[in-house]
Amino acid sequence: MENEPDHENVEQSLCAKTSEEELNKSFNLEASLSKFSYIDMDKELEFKNDLIDDKEFDIPQVDTPPTLESILNETDDEDESFILEDPTLLNIDTIDSHSYDTSSVASSDSGDRTNLKRKKKLPDSFSLHGSVMRHSLLKGISAQIVSAADKVDAGLPTAIAVSSLIAVGTSHGLALIFDQNQALRLCLGSTSVGGQYGAISALSINNDCSRLLCGFAKGQITMWDLASGKLLRSITDAHPPGTAILHIKFTDDPTLAICNDSGGSVFELTFKRVMGVRTCESRCLFSGSKGEVCCIEPLHSKPELKDHPITQFSLLAMASLTKILVIGLKPSLKVWMTFPYGRMDPSSVPLLAWHFVAVQNYVNPMLAFCRGDVVHFLLVKRDESGAIHVTKQKHLHLYYDLINFTWINSRTVVLLDSVEKLHVIDRQTQEELETVEISEVQLVYNSSHFKSLATGGNVSQALALVGEKACYQSISSYGGQIFYLGTKSVYVMMLRSWRERVDHLLKQDCLTEALALAWSFHEGKAKAVVGLSGDASKRKAIVADRMVEILFHYADRALKKCPDQGKIQVMEQHFQDMVPVIVDYCLLLQRKDLLFSQMYDKLSENSVAKGVFLECLEPYILSDKLVGITPQVMKDLIVHFQDKKLMENVEALIVHMDITSLDIQQVVLMCWENRLYDAMIYVYNRGMNEFISPMEKLFRVIAPPLNAGKTLTDEQVVMGNKLLVYISCCLAGRAYPLGDIPEDLVPLVKNQVFEFLIRLHSAEASPEEEIYPYIRTLLHFDTREFLNVLALTFEDFKNDKQAVEYQQRIVDILLKHA
Repeated sequence: MENEPDHENVEQSLCAKTSEEELNKSFNLEASLSKFSYIDMDKELEFKNDLIDDKEFDIPQVDTPPTLESILNETDDEDESFILEDPTLLNIDTIDSHSYDTSSVASSDSGDRTNLKRKKKLPDSFSLHGSVMRHSLLKGISAQIVSAADKVDAGLPTAIAVSSLIAVGTSHGLALIFDQNQALRLCLGSTSVGGQYGAISALSINNDCSRLLCGFAKGQITMWDLASGKLLRSITDAHPPGTAILHIKFTDDPTLAICNDSGGSVFELTFKRVMGVRTCESRCLFSGSKGEVCCIEPLHSKPELKDHPITQFSLLAMASLTKILVIGLKPSLKVWMTFPYGRMDPSSVPLLAWHFVAVQNYVNPMLAFCRGDVVHFLLVKRDESGAIHVTKQKHLHLYYDLINFTWINSRTVVLLDSVEKLHVIDRQTQEELETVEISEVQLVYNSSHFKSLATGGNVSQALALVGEKACYQSISSYGGQIFYLGTKSVYVMMLRSWRERVDHLLKQDCLTEALALAWSFHEGKAKAVVGLSGDASKRKAIVADRMVEILFHYADRALKKCPDQGKIQVMEQHFQDMVPVIVDYCLLLQRKDLLFSQMYDKLSENSVAKGVFLECLEPYILSDKLVGITPQVMKDLIVHFQDKKLMENVEALIVHMDITSLDIQQVVLMCWENRLYDAMIYVYNRGMNEFISPMEKLFRVIAPPLNAGKTLTDEQVVMGNKLLVYISCCLAGRAYPLGDIPEDLVPLVKNQVFEFLIRLHSAEASPEEEIYPYIRTLLHFDTREFLNVLALTFEDFKNDKQAVEYQQRIVDILLKHA
C-alpha cells in the first residue's frame, strides 16, 4: 500500500513544506509585485476575546445516525421544510457599539427585497476603519497566463489552487505552476491531452505541496508530482462517465481525496501503491440521483491543531440543493449531521467554509454555510463520549446575494456578492468594515462545467441554474490571503496591517481619521487587526509612538495650511477645527509633557493658534481632567483670558488648577483687583495653606461701613455673603469654593477660624474699636445667617471637645456683648 506522498522525490521538491518561520514572512506586493506573501494571519487568533453568542441551539442528535442511503431516500417536503432558527437570535448585536450608532449590516428587514429602497445608509466604513483590504495584481503570473495562451495555446484560465505554490488550470487542459516569486516552474499536461479530457475544471494541492490533483471537464482526474512534474496517475473510472468534475479536494490524509461531479454525486478516492503500481479506489459517498451535491468541503487542520480530537474523524461537509450534510470518513463512514435549509432562490449558490475558532476558550471547527443572503454558522464539538455535536450560532443576514464566502481569520470574513462586490465583515459584531469593487478582475465562472457542456450538457436544470453564478474554482485562500482568478489575471487580497491602514489614510490626507483609527487600535476596539502582537501595554506603546508622529505632522499641517494672515476670523476657525484634535489626543495618550512642550512651542509660532490652544484647555480644566499645567502655560492662559476681558472664565479656571507653581502674590493681587474673591480664597488656601488672610481682607472691606451704620454696596454684600459661606466651609472641613480640605489640616483650620472669630481686637485696630469686632461685624451684616452657621457647626462638633469649648466661648460672648 502506498503511503502518499511519495518520498522518493521529496528532497528534490521545489515546494517542500515551508517552516512556520518562513510562512510568517511577508513579501512585498506593492512595489514590483514579484512575490506573493505568506502571512499566516490565523496565528493571531484572539481566542480570549472571540466570544460568540451564548444562545446555542443543538441540531438534534440521534442515537443511531442515519445512513447515507436513508438520507438519499428521504422525501424533501418543500412546503414544510425544517428551518433551524431561533427567533430570538435574529437581531442580537445588530448594532455595533463602536460604529457611531449606525445600522449594522445585519438588520431585521435586510432580507426583504421590498425594503431595499428604504434601507438606512450603511456606515461610512472608510472613515471608521480605513482601507481594511489590500488588493494587488500579481503581474508576473498574469503576464505568463496571457503569454501561455498565445505561445503554447494553453487556452484561458479556468481554475486556481494556492498553497506555497500557485496552480492555474486552463481551458486546453494545462496546469501552470508558479512559485512564490511568480516564476513559472512547471507546465503540466499537454494540449493533446486537453483535447481528449477537455478543460481543467478543478484543482487541489495536498498539505505538503507535493501533489496536485486536476479534475477535467470530461470527467478524468490526473495526479502530478509537484517536485518532478511527473504524471503519477490518470484516473478515468472514479465516477460515472459523461459528467464533469466540479470539485476535487485532498483531505488531510494524503492518500484520501474527495471529488464531486456534475451528476451531483460525491466520491471518495483512496490512493494506493501495490508492488510499485499506483492505483486509485473509488467509493460513492452520495448519489446525485436524489438531490445533487454542488459543494463539498473537507475539514483541514493546521499543523498546530493536528492533534485536535475532531481531526481523527476526517470530517466532510456537503451541500446539496436542499440540505447540508456533515459526515465522518474515519474510522468508518458516519453521518453526524443533516440540516435541511428549505426553500431558497434556485439560482443562489450554496457555499461551505470551515475554520477553527474559539468559543468559551475552547478551539473547535466552525462551518459557515451560505445560500442567498443568509450565512449560518455551525459549531462542531466532540463530547467526552466521543460523539460529535453541531450547534447553531448567531447567523448573518445580508442584503445581497452571495457567490463566495472566505474566512480570513477566526473573526474576519470576506463575502463576494453576485454583482462582484467584496464585503469585509467582522463576524462577531456583523459590522461591514469595507466594500471593494472587483469587476476589474473579470472573474472566471465555472458555469460550463456545471452545465457539463463538454459531455453534452446532460445535467439537471437545477444544477445548471446554480452554475450560472458558480465561481468555486476561481477563488482560493491560503495563509490569510485570497486569490482571485480572472480571464487574464490573478489578483491577491489580504488584510492590511494596522500600520498600513493608518498610513493609507494619511496618504489620502485624512489625518483626523488616521488618528481616530490609530486610537481604536490603541484601545483594542479596532476590527480585523493585523500586526499588533505582545501584551496590551506593549501594543499600546507601539501605537502611541505612531500617533505621536502623526500629531507632529498634524501640527505642521495646521500651521502650513493656515489661511490668509489678514482674515483673523477665518484663521481662528481654521485652528478651532484642528488644534482641539492635538490637545484631545495628547491628553488621551497621557502625554502632557508633549502637549505643553513641543506642541505648545510649535503652535505658539502663530498667535491665533496659541490663543485657540489655550482656550482648548478650559473644558479639560473645568472638568478636572487636566490638573497639572506648566508654569509658563498657566501664566499664558491667565494672561490670555485677562486680555480678552474674560475674568469670570479666569476665576473658574483658577479654582480648578494646581497654582502652586505660580507667583502667588501676583495672582492674589490680580484676583483682588478684578473682584475674583472665590479665586483669591482658593489661591490663599491651596497655594499657601493660608485660611485666615482671606477673611481678614474681606472683613477690612465690610466692617468699616457696617460700624459707621452705612448701607453696604452690592459688591460689599456679595463679599459679606462669601465670608459667611467661607467660614461655614472651613468649620465643616470643606474647601472653598469646591472640594474638601485635606484631612490632616481640618482640625488646624477649624481651630484657626474659631480663634480668629473670638479675637478681642483686629490687627491694626483703632482705639475706638469695640471688642470682638469680627463677631459684631457678622451679627450686623446678617444676624440670622451668622447664627445659622454657628448652629450647624454646633451640631457637627458634638464630640469634638476643643470645638465645644470654642462654641461655648462664642455663646458667652454673644450673651454678654451682642
